Amino acid sequence: MTDDLRAAALVSKAWPYEEARKVLARLKGGVPAKGNVLFETGYGPSGLPHIGTFNEVLRTTMVRRAFAEMSDVPTRLLAFSDDMDGLRKVPDNVPNQAMLTQHLGEPLSRIPDPFGKFESFAHHNNAMLRAFLDRFGFEYEFASSTDYYTSGRFDDQLKNVLANYQAIMDIMLPTLREERRRTYSPVLPISPVSGKVLQVPIEVVDAAAGLIRFEEDGATHEHCILSGGAKLQWKVDWAMRWVALDVDYEMYGKDLTDSGVQSGRIAKVLGGRKPEGLIYEMFLDEKGEKISKSKGNGLALEDWLTYGPGESVAFYAYREPKSAKQLHIGVIPRAVDEYFQFRANYADQPIDKKLGNPVHHIHGGNVPDAPMPVTFGLLLNLVGVMGADADRAQVWAYLGNYVPGASAEAYPEVDTLIGHALAYNRDFVAPTLKRRKPDARETTALRDLDARLAALPEGAEAEAIQNEVYAVGKEGGFENLRDWFAALYETLLGSSQGPRMGSFIALYGIANTRRLIAEALA
Repeated sequence: MTDDLRAAALVSKAWPYEEARKVLARLKGGVPAKGNVLFETGYGPSGLPHIGTFNEVLRTTMVRRAFAEMSDVPTRLLAFSDDMDGLRKVPDNVPNQAMLTQHLGEPLSRIPDPFGKFESFAHHNNAMLRAFLDRFGFEYEFASSTDYYTSGRFDDQLKNVLANYQAIMDIMLPTLREERRRTYSPVLPISPVSGKVLQVPIEVVDAAAGLIRFEEDGATHEHCILSGGAKLQWKVDWAMRWVALDVDYEMYGKDLTDSGVQSGRIAKVLGGRKPEGLIYEMFLDEKGEKISKSKGNGLALEDWLTYGPGESVAFYAYREPKSAKQLHIGVIPRAVDEYFQFRANYADQPIDKKLGNPVHHIHGGNVPDAPMPVTFGLLLNLVGVMGADADRAQVWAYLGNYVPGASAEAYPEVDTLIGHALAYNRDFVAPTLKRRKPDARETTALRDLDARLAALPEGAEAEAIQNEVYAVGKEGGFENLRDWFAALYETLLGSSQGPRMGSFIALYGIANTRRLIAEALA
């Protein structure tokens, strides 16, 4: 850690540093009794993981790294799965729904895996999350709520909850509707009869022994809540976990703002304190609706990785965490190109600008400097005119017109991008492309462009080609050159938007472009 980097980190306005400084202030110059700063993320495994879930681990990791750049206090990141929750409803996007319906109300970690691959439904979804996090190389510890409860690790704090039962009720009851108040309890016993997580009123029998009393189907049970005999209502559970583990930092979505306030008050009652944290805005689907695991309307992690590289996911998640953003297939191409643009700028930036560059946080300061000679947008336009049957070898053949020494060996990241472009084109672009016929003015301009291209050598530079394209537009009566470029996109590429035409023509080849013009004029 250089002195310059630490000094810049301590004053940087990039949001990970602003968050890390909250943690630094919390320490008041000391080291926690546990010997480290604990960052935590929570995950409810009731549905399949999506990018909104992954986002928390990514952003928290960015804050953790920022903290490490300004302090030598050791840190840990705990990815905590609430897999002891009862299944409230069957997600729409999983198989064996009838089987899952039979297990409604049971802890997720005790429900069979509908996919038939893992020990339980929670184990399946936990495995999916961990596999994705591992793919990104995150340094984290995975924690299971079931393991922590059943091992007795939470027992002292469960007794603490019973000892402060009325104070917790006094916090929670005013926040509930009248009907809910009649059945609410901070403690959810797991039925010794049905195995379900019960939402029933309880009576504290002996807080020090963890004993409660409740009724189920007319029968009275005296029950020990320790070592897996119960779990807590999630707001109380959240607060208990903060206190039991001495969590220093946890971010959460704007929809949990009030819950965070209540859990913070409960943590204080239990003798602890609320962690520092960022309240971020939610990801929305393409209709502007909140992403829901149960609805399955989020963008699957695997989908993004099919159509764009992993760094572009991280780039999209980094930007403006306090602003709501749509998250769907259509945002991928721009995120890919913006990631590479910011990466290209990084090496020549002064230290303060580097720390404000998203790629610094995506790569933990170890930013690759491999050049990208072609944009993802340009590749998409290329494969778009090549058609849905285009293959990787054909794309590389075209790149030879544009990039000296173009090969998969020389440019492995470009080779990866080609695979993403082919998949994106096949699934989303090719089915929508529709070239329209040019009008009279556009026809004249296209003929002029064809003549100018014919006068250029086949290997002409992109800039020389771009100059000719501009000249045609200016001399062709287009008051707004944007209309001329729109005409080129719509008549030659079949799309409402497109690339810098000089670069595209240099890549696709002058002869091939003239054939496109001939087809448009036919």
